[in-house]
Amino acid sequence: MPRWQAIVLNWNGRQDTLACLRSLERVECAGLGVVCVDNGSTDGSQQAVREAFPQVTLIEAGANLGYAAGNNLGLRHALDAGADWMMLVNNDATVAPDVVAGFERAARAYPRAGILAGKVFFADRPQTIWFAGQRVGELLGYSGRPRGYGHVDGPRYSRIAPTGRAVGALMAVSREMVQAVGLLDEDLFAYVEDVDWALRARSAGYETVFAPDARAWHRVSASTGGEARSTHTLYYGVRNTVTVLERRRPLGLMGTVARRCAILATFAMHALTRPDRRAAVRAVRAGMGDALQRRLGPRPDNS
Repeated sequence: MPRWQAIVLNWNGRQDTLACLRSLERVECAGLGVVCVDNGSTDGSQQAVREAFPQVTLIEAGANLGYAAGNNLGLRHALDAGADWMMLVNNDATVAPDVVAGFERAARAYPRAGILAGKVFFADRPQTIWFAGQRVGELLGYSGRPRGYGHVDGPRYSRIAPTGRAVGALMAVSREMVQAVGLLDEDLFAYVEDVDWALRARSAGYETVFAPDARAWHRVSASTGGEARSTHTLYYGVRNTVTVLERRRPLGLMGTVARRCAILATFAMHALTRPDRRAAVRAVRAGMGDALQRRLGPRPDNS
Protein backbone atom coordinates (compact mmCIF):
# COMPACT_ATOMS: atom_id res chain seq x y z
CA MET A 1 0.00 0.00 0.00
CA PRO A 2 1.34 3.47 -0.81
CA ARG A 3 2.26 5.65 2.13
CA TRP A 4 0.46 9.00 2.36
CA GLN A 5 1.18 12.30 4.05
CA ALA A 6 -1.22 15.25 4.12
CA ILE A 7 0.13 18.80 4.27
CA VAL A 8 -1.86 21.79 5.53
CA LEU A 9 -0.43 25.31 5.41
CA ASN A 10 -1.73 27.82 7.94
CA TRP A 11 -1.37 31.58 8.23
CA ASN A 12 -3.60 33.23 10.82
CA GLY A 13 -6.45 30.86 10.01
CA ARG A 14 -6.84 29.09 13.33
CA GLN A 15 -10.51 28.10 13.10
CA ASP A 16 -10.32 27.08 9.45
CA THR A 17 -7.18 25.06 10.10
CA LEU A 18 -8.70 23.23 13.06
CA ALA A 19 -11.73 22.32 10.92
CA CYS A 20 -9.43 21.09 8.14
CA LEU A 21 -7.41 18.96 10.55
CA ARG A 22 -10.63 17.52 12.03
CA SER A 23 -11.66 16.40 8.54
CA LEU A 24 -8.26 14.80 7.97
CA GLU A 25 -8.61 12.99 11.29
CA ARG A 26 -11.64 11.19 9.79
CA VAL A 27 -9.90 10.15 6.56
CA GLU A 28 -9.98 6.41 5.94
CA CYS A 29 -6.29 5.72 5.34
CA ALA A 30 -4.16 3.54 7.57
CA GLY A 31 -0.99 5.31 8.63
CA LEU A 32 -1.88 8.69 7.13
CA GLY A 33 0.58 11.26 8.40
CA VAL A 34 -0.55 14.86 8.78
CA VAL A 35 1.79 17.85 8.73
CA CYS A 36 0.66 21.37 9.57
CA VAL A 37 3.05 24.12 8.54
CA ASP A 38 2.48 27.46 10.25
CA ASN A 39 3.65 30.55 8.37
CA GLY A 40 4.32 32.79 11.35
CA SER A 41 0.75 33.15 12.60
CA THR A 42 -0.06 35.65 15.35
CA ASP A 43 -3.56 34.37 16.18
CA GLY A 44 -2.58 31.51 18.49
CA SER A 45 -2.84 28.86 15.78
CA GLN A 46 0.28 27.01 16.87
CA GLN A 47 -0.89 26.37 20.42
CA ALA A 48 -4.39 25.51 19.25
CA VAL A 49 -3.04 22.85 16.89
CA ARG A 50 -0.75 21.40 19.54
CA GLU A 51 -3.59 21.12 22.04
CA ALA A 52 -6.28 19.79 19.70
CA PHE A 53 -4.11 17.53 17.52
CA PRO A 54 -1.02 16.32 19.38
CA GLN A 55 -0.55 13.60 16.75
CA VAL A 56 -0.11 16.16 13.97
CA THR A 57 3.44 17.21 13.09
CA LEU A 58 3.59 20.99 13.51
CA ILE A 59 6.34 22.83 11.64
CA GLU A 60 6.72 26.49 12.58
CA ALA A 61 8.20 28.59 9.79
CA GLY A 62 8.39 31.68 11.98
CA ALA A 63 7.42 34.03 9.13
CA ASN A 64 5.01 34.21 6.22
CA LEU A 65 7.01 32.34 3.59
CA GLY A 66 4.14 32.23 1.11
CA TYR A 67 2.24 29.27 -0.27
CA ALA A 68 5.12 27.67 -2.17
CA ALA A 69 7.88 27.88 0.43
CA GLY A 70 5.52 27.01 3.28
CA ASN A 71 4.24 23.90 1.55
CA ASN A 72 7.78 22.96 0.57
CA LEU A 73 8.64 22.65 4.26
CA GLY A 74 5.84 20.11 4.55
CA LEU A 75 6.82 18.32 1.35
CA ARG A 76 10.41 17.91 2.53
CA HIS A 77 9.18 16.48 5.82
CA ALA A 78 6.86 14.06 4.01
CA LEU A 79 9.62 12.91 1.65
CA ASP A 80 11.95 12.35 4.60
CA ALA A 81 9.17 10.35 6.29
CA GLY A 82 9.02 8.01 3.28
CA ALA A 83 5.74 9.15 1.72
CA ASP A 84 4.87 7.76 -1.71
CA TRP A 85 2.11 10.36 -2.19
CA MET A 86 1.67 13.78 -0.64
CA MET A 87 -1.75 15.42 -0.44
CA LEU A 88 -1.87 19.20 -0.27
CA VAL A 89 -5.01 20.64 1.32
CA ASN A 90 -5.77 24.31 1.79
CA ASN A 91 -6.38 25.15 5.42
CA ASP A 92 -9.76 26.68 4.46
CA ALA A 93 -10.93 23.38 2.98
CA THR A 94 -12.34 20.19 4.49
CA VAL A 95 -12.01 16.80 2.85
CA ALA A 96 -14.23 13.75 2.48
CA PRO A 97 -13.35 10.66 4.56
CA ASP A 98 -12.66 8.67 1.37
CA VAL A 99 -10.45 11.33 -0.25
CA VAL A 100 -7.33 9.13 -0.31
CA ALA A 101 -9.26 6.22 -1.81
CA GLY A 102 -10.48 8.58 -4.54
CA PHE A 103 -6.94 9.66 -5.35
CA GLU A 104 -5.71 6.07 -5.37
CA ARG A 105 -8.38 5.04 -7.90
CA ALA A 106 -7.17 7.74 -10.26
CA ALA A 107 -3.52 6.76 -9.76
CA ARG A 108 -4.30 3.15 -10.62
CA ALA A 109 -6.16 4.20 -13.76
CA TYR A 110 -3.25 6.35 -14.97
CA PRO A 111 0.11 4.88 -13.92
CA ARG A 112 2.00 7.89 -15.36
CA ALA A 113 0.07 10.31 -13.18
CA GLY A 114 2.41 12.51 -11.17
CA ILE A 115 -0.24 15.02 -10.09
CA LEU A 116 -3.81 14.20 -9.09
CA ALA A 117 -6.43 16.95 -9.10
CA GLY A 118 -9.26 16.63 -6.62
CA LYS A 119 -12.86 17.76 -7.13
CA VAL A 120 -13.49 20.90 -5.10
CA PHE A 121 -16.88 22.31 -4.09
CA PHE A 122 -17.87 25.66 -2.64
CA ALA A 123 -18.08 25.29 1.14
CA ASP A 124 -21.31 27.30 1.33
CA ARG A 125 -22.88 25.40 -1.61
CA PRO A 126 -21.76 21.84 -0.99
CA GLN A 127 -23.12 20.38 -4.24
CA THR A 128 -21.83 23.22 -6.43
CA ILE A 129 -18.47 22.70 -8.11
CA TRP A 130 -15.60 25.16 -7.80
CA PHE A 131 -13.05 23.00 -9.63
CA ALA A 132 -13.34 19.80 -11.65
CA GLY A 133 -10.23 20.10 -13.79
CA GLN A 134 -9.00 22.86 -16.08
CA ARG A 135 -7.02 23.31 -19.23
CA VAL A 136 -3.95 25.54 -19.33
CA GLY A 137 -4.01 28.14 -22.12
CA GLU A 138 -0.31 28.50 -22.80
CA LEU A 139 -0.61 30.56 -25.97
CA LEU A 140 -2.81 33.41 -24.71
CA GLY A 141 -2.52 32.83 -21.00
CA TYR A 142 -6.27 32.47 -20.60
CA SER A 143 -7.81 29.22 -19.44
CA GLY A 144 -11.37 30.31 -18.68
CA ARG A 145 -13.27 29.12 -15.66
CA PRO A 146 -12.40 25.72 -14.20
CA ARG A 147 -14.44 22.88 -15.60
CA GLY A 148 -17.78 22.64 -13.80
CA TYR A 149 -17.44 26.00 -12.06
CA GLY A 150 -20.81 27.03 -10.59
CA HIS A 151 -22.54 23.84 -11.77
CA VAL A 152 -24.24 21.27 -9.58
CA ASP A 153 -22.27 18.03 -9.48
CA GLY A 154 -23.38 15.27 -11.82
CA PRO A 155 -22.26 12.33 -13.99
CA ARG A 156 -20.33 14.51 -16.47
CA TYR A 157 -17.94 15.46 -13.64
CA SER A 158 -17.48 11.90 -12.38
CA ARG A 159 -14.98 10.46 -14.88
CA ILE A 160 -11.29 10.00 -14.18
CA ALA A 161 -9.47 11.79 -17.00
CA PRO A 162 -6.32 13.76 -17.83
CA THR A 163 -6.55 17.49 -17.22
CA GLY A 164 -4.28 20.48 -17.65
CA ARG A 165 -3.67 21.35 -14.01
CA ALA A 166 -4.61 20.78 -10.40
CA VAL A 167 -5.34 23.41 -7.75
CA GLY A 168 -3.62 23.77 -4.41
CA ALA A 169 -6.93 23.54 -2.56
CA LEU A 170 -6.82 19.76 -3.03
CA MET A 171 -4.17 17.91 -4.97
CA ALA A 172 -1.83 14.96 -4.57
CA VAL A 173 1.67 14.55 -5.95
CA SER A 174 3.84 11.49 -6.21
CA ARG A 175 7.29 11.11 -4.72
CA GLU A 176 8.59 10.11 -8.15
CA MET A 177 7.28 13.28 -9.81
CA VAL A 178 8.60 15.60 -7.09
CA GLN A 179 12.02 14.00 -7.19
CA ALA A 180 12.07 14.35 -10.98
CA VAL A 181 10.92 17.97 -11.35
CA GLY A 182 11.51 19.53 -7.94
CA LEU A 183 9.38 21.28 -5.34
CA LEU A 184 7.07 24.27 -5.77
CA ASP A 185 8.70 27.41 -7.18
CA GLU A 186 9.26 29.63 -4.15
CA ASP A 187 9.91 32.74 -6.26
CA LEU A 188 6.21 32.79 -7.20
CA PHE A 189 5.27 33.10 -3.50
CA ALA A 190 1.54 32.47 -4.00
CA TYR A 191 -0.83 31.55 -6.87
CA VAL A 192 -0.07 29.89 -10.24
CA GLU A 193 2.63 27.68 -8.71
CA ASP A 194 0.24 24.74 -9.21
CA VAL A 195 0.08 25.55 -12.93
CA ASP A 196 3.86 25.78 -13.06
CA TRP A 197 4.16 22.38 -11.36
CA ALA A 198 1.78 20.79 -13.87
CA LEU A 199 3.73 22.20 -16.83
CA ARG A 200 7.03 21.02 -15.37
CA ALA A 201 5.56 17.58 -14.72
CA ARG A 202 4.21 17.39 -18.27
CA SER A 203 7.64 18.25 -19.67
CA ALA A 204 9.11 15.39 -17.63
CA GLY A 205 6.55 12.89 -18.96
CA TYR A 206 4.06 12.85 -16.08
CA GLU A 207 0.33 13.32 -16.42
CA THR A 208 -2.00 15.47 -14.36
CA VAL A 209 -5.21 13.50 -13.80
CA PHE A 210 -8.60 14.58 -12.48
CA ALA A 211 -9.69 12.38 -9.55
CA PRO A 212 -13.45 12.97 -9.20
CA ASP A 213 -13.85 10.80 -6.11
CA ALA A 214 -11.30 12.83 -4.13
CA ARG A 215 -13.48 15.65 -2.79
CA ALA A 216 -13.07 18.78 -0.71
CA TRP A 217 -15.19 21.79 0.23
CA HIS A 218 -13.37 25.10 0.02
CA ARG A 219 -13.86 28.56 1.55
CA VAL A 220 -12.35 30.26 -1.47
CA SER A 221 -9.29 32.49 -0.81
CA ALA A 222 -10.13 32.84 2.89
CA SER A 223 -6.48 33.35 3.84
CA THR A 224 -6.22 36.45 1.63
CA GLY A 225 -9.62 37.96 2.43
CA GLY A 226 -11.96 36.03 0.15
CA GLU A 227 -12.12 35.61 -3.62
CA ALA A 228 -14.33 38.68 -4.13
CA ARG A 229 -12.40 41.01 -1.82
CA SER A 230 -8.69 40.23 -2.09
CA THR A 231 -6.59 42.04 -4.69
CA HIS A 232 -3.78 39.56 -4.04
CA THR A 233 -5.43 37.08 -6.39
CA LEU A 234 -5.22 39.67 -9.18
CA TYR A 235 -1.70 40.87 -8.44
CA TYR A 236 -0.14 37.42 -8.13
CA GLY A 237 -2.36 36.02 -10.85
CA VAL A 238 -1.20 38.40 -13.58
CA ARG A 239 2.42 38.52 -12.41
CA ASN A 240 2.87 34.79 -12.07
CA THR A 241 0.88 33.86 -15.19
CA VAL A 242 3.18 36.03 -17.31
CA THR A 243 6.26 34.69 -15.54
CA VAL A 244 5.38 31.00 -15.76
CA LEU A 245 4.23 31.02 -19.37
CA GLU A 246 7.22 32.98 -20.59
CA ARG A 247 9.49 30.48 -18.89
CA ARG A 248 7.62 27.39 -20.07
CA ARG A 249 6.31 28.46 -23.49
CA PRO A 250 8.44 31.17 -25.12
CA LEU A 251 6.79 32.66 -28.21
CA GLY A 252 9.28 35.14 -29.67
CA LEU A 253 8.96 38.91 -29.59
CA MET A 254 5.58 39.42 -31.30
CA GLY A 255 3.99 36.41 -29.67
CA THR A 256 5.23 37.48 -26.25
CA VAL A 257 3.79 40.98 -26.67
CA ALA A 258 0.46 39.56 -27.86
CA ARG A 259 0.25 37.15 -24.94
CA ARG A 260 1.11 39.86 -22.42
CA CYS A 261 -1.63 42.04 -23.85
CA ALA A 262 -4.13 39.17 -23.67
CA ILE A 263 -3.24 38.40 -20.05
CA LEU A 264 -3.43 42.07 -19.08
CA ALA A 265 -6.80 42.50 -20.81
CA THR A 266 -8.24 39.40 -19.15
CA PHE A 267 -7.26 40.45 -15.64
CA ALA A 268 -8.20 44.10 -16.25
CA MET A 269 -11.70 43.12 -17.38
CA HIS A 270 -12.10 41.01 -14.28
CA ALA A 271 -10.88 43.89 -12.11
CA LEU A 272 -13.45 46.24 -13.64
CA THR A 273 -16.31 43.96 -12.57
CA ARG A 274 -15.41 44.26 -8.89
CA PRO A 275 -16.81 46.78 -6.42
CA ASP A 276 -13.25 47.81 -5.47
CA ARG A 277 -12.35 48.39 -9.10
CA ARG A 278 -9.74 51.08 -8.50
CA ALA A 279 -7.76 48.95 -6.09
CA ALA A 280 -8.27 45.94 -8.34
CA VAL A 281 -6.98 47.75 -11.43
CA ARG A 282 -3.97 49.02 -9.47
CA ALA A 283 -3.21 45.44 -8.43
CA VAL A 284 -3.33 44.25 -12.04
CA ARG A 285 -1.10 47.11 -13.19
CA ALA A 286 1.40 46.42 -10.38
CA GLY A 287 1.42 42.70 -11.13
CA MET A 288 2.14 43.26 -14.81
CA GLY A 289 4.82 45.81 -14.01
CA ASP A 290 6.58 43.44 -11.63
CA ALA A 291 6.33 40.61 -14.17
CA LEU A 292 8.03 42.75 -16.81
CA GLN A 293 10.73 43.78 -14.33
CA ARG A 294 11.16 40.15 -13.18
CA ARG A 295 10.37 41.16 -9.59
CA LEU A 296 9.10 38.05 -7.82
CA GLY A 297 8.69 36.97 -4.20
CA PRO A 298 6.11 38.56 -1.87
CA ARG A 299 4.00 41.46 -3.10
CA PRO A 300 5.50 44.81 -2.05
CA ASP A 301 3.56 46.49 0.73
CA ASN A 302 2.91 49.59 -1.38
CA SER A 303 1.45 47.73 -4.38
